[in-house]
Amino acid sequence: MAPFSFFNVFSANPPIVVFAPNNSGRDGTPKHTWLNVLEVPEVVVNIVDYAMVQQMNVAAAPWERGVSEFETAGFTALPSDLIQPLRVAESPVQLECKVIGTQVLGEGGGAGNLVIAQVVRIHIQEKVLNEDGKIDPRKMDLVARMGGAWYCHATPESMFELAQPMTRTIGYYALPDAVKHNTHLSANEIGKMATLAEWPHEELIAGSKVMHAGGNRDTEASALIAAGKVAEALCLYL
Repeated sequence: MAPFSFFNVFSANPPIVVFAPNNSGRDGTPKHTWLNVLEVPEVVVNIVDYAMVQQMNVAAAPWERGVSEFETAGFTALPSDLIQPLRVAESPVQLECKVIGTQVLGEGGGAGNLVIAQVVRIHIQEKVLNEDGKIDPRKMDLVARMGGAWYCHATPESMFELAQPMTRTIGYYALPDAVKHNTHLSANEIGKMATLAEWPHEELIAGSKVMHAGGNRDTEASALIAAGKVAEALCLYL
């Protein structure tokens, strides 16, 4: 068992996760996880929350092969339902996976070894679910590896929602030059205008220009965008 920052979800149907046990940067030896995968092509991906991050760090130490990180880090082992490897009880989400592919990406220290695994069962603690039975990111209290010794704590205060456009938008290319080449509006403010699904209608354009006449256009536009009135902000440049 070992923590991995090189990890991601690559598919939802079928559910596929990938991670890369890199060779040791100190002496080039392969990680025990990689050797274990070659022997038993099954893994459990245990998602790490803040309450277990210090124990996780203990598991990152270069223990001898055969030493149980469950014992050295003080984790509680749970049997899996469909595969051999054990699960970490403290983890809010545990993914039982069967390895469907591996790829050696290089040689020597730091070289990666790609593991592709299909999720066959998911275990989710009820404490991270909302009233609809779905995972609430604000309850997960996750951590993320940022590089080196730096990590990120995903608290509700550090999160934000960004709805993905489900239809074609106006797009940056179609915005007026006064917006595209604006040195006062931020890139995010311009991006919000580009994300609008349709152009403002003539009545809104006329009303916005009358209401905000006499003020600084860029200042007024920024204030409107901050208030969620993106279409009205765009009207000032039409």
